[in-house]
Amino acid sequence: MRILVTGGAGFIGSHLCDRLLEEGHSVIALDNLITGSTDNIAHLAGRSDFKFLNHDVTEYIYIPGRIDFIFHLASPASPIDYLMYPIQTLKVGALGTHKALGLAKEKGAGLLLASTSEVYGDPLVHPQPESYWGNVNPVGPRGVYDEAKRYAEALVFAYHRTHDVDTRIARIFNTYGPRNRPDDGRVVPSFVCQAIKGEDLTVFGAGDQTRSFCFVSDTVKGLIALMESGYNEPVNIGNPSEMTVKEFAQEVIRLADSSSSLTYLDLPVDDPKVRKPDISTANRVLNWNPEVLLEDGLTETIEYFRKTVK
Repeated sequence: MRILVTGGAGFIGSHLCDRLLEEGHSVIALDNLITGSTDNIAHLAGRSDFKFLNHDVTEYIYIPGRIDFIFHLASPASPIDYLMYPIQTLKVGALGTHKALGLAKEKGAGLLLASTSEVYGDPLVHPQPESYWGNVNPVGPRGVYDEAKRYAEALVFAYHRTHDVDTRIARIFNTYGPRNRPDDGRVVPSFVCQAIKGEDLTVFGAGDQTRSFCFVSDTVKGLIALMESGYNEPVNIGNPSEMTVKEFAQEVIRLADSSSSLTYLDLPVDDPKVRKPDISTANRVLNWNPEVLLEDGLTETIEYFRKTVK
């Protein structure tokens, strides 16, 4: 297949490009590099089956030749990024998704939207199944990301119903691994970098809020399995192994063999108290389960940051 990955120079997008190329596909990565980096795809330069386009997906996309499938991952995805770029985040969810869907319609291609567990907001249902409609504050600081993805999902379904575009929706839960930006503000790179440097790990609130962490290779396999499935309804892609943020911080300190301690800061506005995917749909429809143990994935991530963080 000839596949377009928007956000292809980002964290998950670059790993997805790697995997698609390994499976024999031809890949075009499109990214405006606001939060992505060509460092993530530098190892692919010069390959005849890979092309990079520096382009903003909110602008008209012209790609000659056929496109068989589009993975639409373009978007700021961490709180630091979408609080810094709130309007760009809303635009890529709305205009970017519209442009990607227009291209899919023109080319007769399938499209997978990389949505997020944040569509569930601060959930009142636990764990979160795809049938849950969420508890989102549309005017809170996190709303620019949450609502951008919720709108994107609605737009994907509108194109599916109205224009018969072959679409998928993946609701991605916390993903971590090599190529996470150390300064992107998410809990894994923040804790790992602090532990490596011997700094206190900054825990928000009492640290009793829960998260579940999925290694990037598992997330990518889930996205490709969803692409190949023909299933059009939303699917949670994440690891249901849940732990508190405080427990996670202590595990990072242990695996990094760090002398760091914990320090506590006020909980951010609208920070979810719990987060755990119900992945029964992914089990049933995709025959997908995460395989990488947290200890193994964190060890690989820590080693990556030891080599890259100054």
